Amino acid sequence: MDVSYGLLRLYALVMAFFILLSCLSALVLAAILYAAVIQLISDAENHLPPGPWPFPVIGNVLHMSKLPHRSLARLAERYGPLMTVRLGTSLYIVASSPSTAREILQRHNASLSGRSPADAWRGGGHGDNSIFVLQPRRKWRMLRRLGAAHLFSPQRLQALQSLRQQVVCSRLLRDVLASVETGSLVSVRRVAFNAMVSLLWRAMFSNELDETAGQGLQDCVRAAMDLLMTPNVSDLFPFLADADIQGVRRRVAILIGKVYQLIDQQINHRMKSSHGFSSEHRTNDDLLDVMLNMSEQHDHSGATINRDVMRAFFTVSIIIYYCHIYYAKVEDYDIDRLPYLQAVIKETLRLHSVVPMMSYRADATVQVQGYTIPEGSNVLVNVWAIHHNADVWTEPHRFIPERFLHREVDFFGRSFHFLPFGSGRHMCLGLPLANRMLNMMLGSLLHRFDWMLPEDVDRTDVDMKEKFGLVLSIATPIQVIAKKKM
Repeated sequence: MDVSYGLLRLYALVMAFFILLSCLSALVLAAILYAAVIQLISDAENHLPPGPWPFPVIGNVLHMSKLPHRSLARLAERYGPLMTVRLGTSLYIVASSPSTAREILQRHNASLSGRSPADAWRGGGHGDNSIFVLQPRRKWRMLRRLGAAHLFSPQRLQALQSLRQQVVCSRLLRDVLASVETGSLVSVRRVAFNAMVSLLWRAMFSNELDETAGQGLQDCVRAAMDLLMTPNVSDLFPFLADADIQGVRRRVAILIGKVYQLIDQQINHRMKSSHGFSSEHRTNDDLLDVMLNMSEQHDHSGATINRDVMRAFFTVSIIIYYCHIYYAKVEDYDIDRLPYLQAVIKETLRLHSVVPMMSYRADATVQVQGYTIPEGSNVLVNVWAIHHNADVWTEPHRFIPERFLHREVDFFGRSFHFLPFGSGRHMCLGLPLANRMLNMMLGSLLHRFDWMLPEDVDRTDVDMKEKFGLVLSIATPIQVIAKKKM
């Protein structure tokens, strides 16, 4: 009797627990549905663009994959070229067509060109001085002018022509030739990075970066760029950012710190060697001299050059060049005579966008195609989606360089169906030099060497899977065989 009574009590308790759990689950589900309905009604009343149903708290995170540009492109096929997406508590308006990109990057550029950088950019204080993430105000304008006038101006590009030729011959072709002589495979990305950094380092500091330091720099930059776009709780829920729960910001700070050490060595050496000399005695042969001279000038606007600004500017310049790598001796004046080479580069940049999405922040509420983009919201231009739009490009997923032979399209953001380097005030600062260097390197490699895949790799087996980071890259870098032409 006592045993039966005990079992009945246990059964009753278990049933009560399951009933309570069912009630709580029903309440939670009802609350979720209620919150979602209220959110959708609010969006409709505020005339936000359409978008997928957001879950409370997490928003549309479950709609995202490891390649968010592709996920957003698929959603845009259903919800339209201007779409609302919520990631955590952050609101995003996503543009996925040339017409919506034009509205954002041209018509409303002044109101939609703010920045809302990932929390990782705060690592080591880098975001406070980085042209990538600064708001378009005094310091940002000063750094843009500095780069445009002293590193990427037509006069500076002309002055660097002989240096570019030296780097291509002495570094790029030498590295490939070394692989040919030893019979080893060539990592085009590695040799291209070495050549780019050699050029940039000499333009900035007038000396060569040794191979060990160069490899360390490449490793740091690559790792930092991956971390900068790592899915981060701090970005989904900004009120948790100070806790840096995943430690992404701390890891970026360590990597950026290593790059800063290399730059500090150059700054310290130059300051020591020019100790006692005023700015008029410096030669201004490189960017470091220019910045040191500017650091001695008083700027009443508050946008002054100090060591932190120098570090960030040099680091960003290196990152810019790293971005461009992902894609007979050829002189600058030969480039216009090689239309098919230019077409190949353009088609590569279309098919494999270096920066698949451009991110901005709305500084004011604007109307775009009948919808509202509210102040404070994040704005994404999905370049990858535009470059793969079947309404714009015939067979958009195929590699067809010939499409550019009879189509007047350039890199400079004037054609809103082709935006490999952005448009508007945030267009890539290093494009003029990178364009020249990219053509010269590719032309030289094709002129001097024959290229083929290893015997055990079939053309159809090449792994072209993407890896999402600050730039889009191939997950498994391709290694090829180079043979010197007779």
